[in-house]
Amino acid sequence: MRAPLTRVLGTLTVLLGTIYVGWRWTLSVYWEHWWIAVPLALAETYALVDGYLFTLTVWRMKQRGRAPEPDPETTVDVFITTYNEPVEMVVETARAAKAITYPHETWVLDDGDRPEMAAAAAELGVGYVTRNPDWRDKPRHAKAGNLNNALFVTEGELILILDADQVPDPAILERTVGWFRDPEVALVQTPQWFTNVTDSDPLGSQAPLFYGPIQQGKDGWNAAFFCGSNAVLRRDALMQLGIVGYVEEVEVAVADALRAADRILARAARDAAREAPRAADALRSLRGAAEEARGRLASGAAVGEVTYAFQGAVDAASREVVDDDLAAIRRDLEAVASLPMHVDGKAGELVLDDLALDRLSDRDWSPLGAVESVRDLVRAVDVDRPDEAMPVMPMATISVTEDMATCMRLHSLGWRSVYHHEVLAHGLAPEDLGTMLGQRLRWAQGTLQVLLRENPLTRRGLTVGQRLMYFATMWSYLSGFAAVVFLVAPVVYLCFGVLPVHAYGLTFVILFTPYVVVNQLLFYVVGYGVKTWRGHQYSLALFPLWIRACVTAGANVFLRRPLGFVVTPKTRTEGGGFPVRLVLPQLVATVVLVVASVVGVVRLWTGAADSVIGTGVNLVWVLYDIVVISVIFQAALYRAPTPEKESTA
Repeated sequence: MRAPLTRVLGTLTVLLGTIYVGWRWTLSVYWEHWWIAVPLALAETYALVDGYLFTLTVWRMKQRGRAPEPDPETTVDVFITTYNEPVEMVVETARAAKAITYPHETWVLDDGDRPEMAAAAAELGVGYVTRNPDWRDKPRHAKAGNLNNALFVTEGELILILDADQVPDPAILERTVGWFRDPEVALVQTPQWFTNVTDSDPLGSQAPLFYGPIQQGKDGWNAAFFCGSNAVLRRDALMQLGIVGYVEEVEVAVADALRAADRILARAARDAAREAPRAADALRSLRGAAEEARGRLASGAAVGEVTYAFQGAVDAASREVVDDDLAAIRRDLEAVASLPMHVDGKAGELVLDDLALDRLSDRDWSPLGAVESVRDLVRAVDVDRPDEAMPVMPMATISVTEDMATCMRLHSLGWRSVYHHEVLAHGLAPEDLGTMLGQRLRWAQGTLQVLLRENPLTRRGLTVGQRLMYFATMWSYLSGFAAVVFLVAPVVYLCFGVLPVHAYGLTFVILFTPYVVVNQLLFYVVGYGVKTWRGHQYSLALFPLWIRACVTAGANVFLRRPLGFVVTPKTRTEGGGFPVRLVLPQLVATVVLVVASVVGVVRLWTGAADSVIGTGVNLVWVLYDIVVISVIFQAALYRAPTPEKESTA
């Protein structure tokens, strides 16, 4: 019964919302005050798009029952990822993992390479893996690198991934492995549930709306995604992903080299046209060969065949070129030798960095120098990827949150995912505001990195539903900008009488009220029996964090500024006092809202404000904003209860 009601309410929400926002843009934007009126209309449009995406998400909520009986022959490795968590915590998780009833091998993946952790694993009788020497002085890729390293030293057909604090139920594999009887399933994700969270959950850690209706809705579109822990993955799917990614990386490197070659040859041919026409003809011919090579590469031709044919064209061009200036040749060859290339000690291959590509492209070359530099460009594309510890990286390394990016790539290759809605592991949530904010920032940054680098709306291989489900999650992290507008607009009206809406009259009430009521009913029905209010509060209350995530993720992708990767602390961070620094923007916003309310009432009392409805609407709006923002102050005051007995396991 809930599914039909959900669809009816969802349809009404988007219909009423479209009518309201259409009215806002066509008839009620106060263009004289465009500087606040247009941002408000944009913010309302953002909220409407969010409503469309939420309705699509819950339209096909999949209620799965029990998994099929698992194949007893399926082999499983259990990976416990750790970096700097207390050894006792990891041992507790490893002991529970070892006690899982389905046959498996347990491995501790220690990215901290700690002797005490190795000794504890040996005493417990579980495997211990740390990075091999190939990772020295190479990008480590945080948790993704840790998992990639372990994938090449283990053999299980399936892999259960657990964070260091996620203590598994003994039946976790018996309840999930059966889904892999479907040969197209690559992932089974289970909820994350935390044992150290109080009923009030002031830090909003449990996320029951996400680990429930939202993941079930995404599952209906075959778009339930990997959340980093408490998930089982198929090794073959990951290895296919790694190989495909490797080929794509090499193709990109070859395409970049060919584009740089075209720029070099174009300039050299132009310079040689008058004094060395034969050389200019050879260079133009080689440009044609480079263009043909790029076209073949884009059409899917094998990289080896493309580069071999182009190298042949380079050899032919070099034989055609007659150089009249030996000194110029020497200067060019010396310039090539001085480029910032290095020789990979393992492979003995030349490697060019981005600076070298720019210098090659910008320099004025003699004909033979141009040909030789192009030859070195193509030779410098090292298929062994010496800049990385491993040429094949199954887990995606484009984001600080490897889980979503990896799963989106799996879906784009045609693999299926399953959301198994049963709590089968219990973990530890952040116990203070600072830790929670750091965790949420990393999630937001990683999600936005994926959006900017591999936009699901344009990624090949995804279905329309999958594109929208991934985009819905990414879209939600843009809410910080809309939140600022929703906070500023009522203040501007109450304090200065500036109307962003042409009139707060009966038409506004008639169009706006049903839209909001039906939207809230939709959330109530979808989340029936689930506490969703915290999620609503944090979507607005964390507006400074969401804006920071957008700015820093953009700077990382476009300006290559590092984000870093901070492991979420799994133990209590002691501290006293009210953390004003962490909530200063929200404090300022709350004070401004309170002052604006007083000013608005005074202006109405004195007759300076002539709209009772307008003042009333904005006072209710301010009250809602304050109630929502108040969660951040509850979180700042929250002190996790001290357990009666600390674990000594």
